[in-house]
Amino acid sequence: MRVDDLSPAWRSEFILHAHGAEVAELADCIAVRTPANPHFYWGNFLLLPSAPADADLAHWLQRFEAWVAQGRPLVRHVAIGINAPRQGEMRPAWLAAGFECMDTTALSLQPAQLRAPAQAPRGAVIVRPIDFEREMAAAVDLQCASNDGFEPTGYRAFRHAQMQRYAALAARGQAQWFGAWCDGTLAADCGLIRESGARTARFQLVSTHPQWRRRGLCRALIYGVSQWGFGHWAAQQLLMCADPADVAIGIYQSLGYTRIGEHWHLQRRAPHDVAANAATDRAPPAPAAPS
Repeated sequence: MRVDDLSPAWRSEFILHAHGAEVAELADCIAVRTPANPHFYWGNFLLLPSAPADADLAHWLQRFEAWVAQGRPLVRHVAIGINAPRQGEMRPAWLAAGFECMDTTALSLQPAQLRAPAQAPRGAVIVRPIDFEREMAAAVDLQCASNDGFEPTGYRAFRHAQMQRYAALAARGQAQWFGAWCDGTLAADCGLIRESGARTARFQLVSTHPQWRRRGLCRALIYGVSQWGFGHWAAQQLLMCADPADVAIGIYQSLGYTRIGEHWHLQRRAPHDVAANAATDRAPPAPAAPS
């Protein structure tokens, strides 16, 4: 199985994995390991060409252990992606083994498709790249304000390691992180990473602080960053991945983004994350697209 043969949705994930991850193209799957961040579920995973059957559960658990988790005690999750749209319900054996299923839609935008927001955001909003030295801690705080039910300490370690990774990429001109400041407060943020040798860039982790939602900040942020990508990087295509059931996908489409493909994931949380999610007394949420 080769990265070059993946769907556009999955192939865009490997823009990030090309920087700091170990990618093994195997006969039956692709194995990804991110040595510097064992808490990154979707930086430490297997990618399959088609959906596994119930009878395949033990086989793929063994393959994950051998190629991703072996010798790495901090990798306690299991993450398996499928390079195909989901058809039908998830297999009972996987559900019984503690897995949750998430669908992801890939969206694309070219310069001529970008549309300005129909309404201005509430308040005075400034969208600009962050200063990693002075503002990275504030960005991590923002990202951890809504952690999808994961154990807070581990989630913060994951986000901090990711931001350090983006800072290094930004210093090489391969990534940038942006914030939307509203009345002087960092209220929303996201990243943009570009493919080496190509004019394609991909959004990373669009987040808005819970106290600042429904004010038009996400729309202003995506619009401003899209303009930046087309202008500063001369990008010819911007990509992003989103939960097809989340309201945010409507925001992206209102700005001109169009759906180009789908893929899905099977994820079993690490024991400490299972406990943290159970403490919220609710069903596991569908995490944002991995980044």
